[in-house]
Amino acid sequence: MKLDQCFQLGMVLKPHGLKGELYISLDTDYPEDYQEMESVFLLQNGKLVPFFIEHIQLKNREALVKFEDVEDKEAALALRGSTLHLPLSELPELTGNQFYFHEINNFRIEDSEKGMLGVVKEVFEAGHQDLIGMEYKGKEVLIPINDDVILNVDRENRILKVSLPEGLLELYMEEDESNEQDED
Repeated sequence: MKLDQCFQLGMVLKPHGLKGELYISLDTDYPEDYQEMESVFLLQNGKLVPFFIEHIQLKNREALVKFEDVEDKEAALALRGSTLHLPLSELPELTGNQFYFHEINNFRIEDSEKGMLGVVKEVFEAGHQDLIGMEYKGKEVLIPINDDVILNVDRENRILKVSLPEGLLELYMEEDESNEQDED
């Protein structure tokens, strides 16, 4: 399994007790979807290594997990900080206007007023505000991801329909014009 065929589910936080149990964080809105998972890949030294789960106990977005062959605190400590990964095929299917960030790469962006604008180049996870990076007239434009902006996700035609905040495109184009004036 290659890293680009997987998504990051979470991270190993710290050992619990002396028998190899670990606390993990789950980076998902629906941790209960992973209550029954039997295995996970841990990224170690740049490689995905499979680990089989003996048991898992969820508590919100954290879980207490016991992996097979991790029998003591030292073995558990060696896993601290490792990221947990699952194949993309394990992602629950989203419908409607919900989407995974990797899913919308190369989707065309159509504004409700301005029409077709560009293509999704990258999605930036910025903590408080995730952003879509789109190229528009040779400039990178960052579009906020929220329910007021994203109107529709058309998976069949690979189109993201948006209602851009007033003046957003002009703001990026003005930057270009002011740079040209500074050079004069």
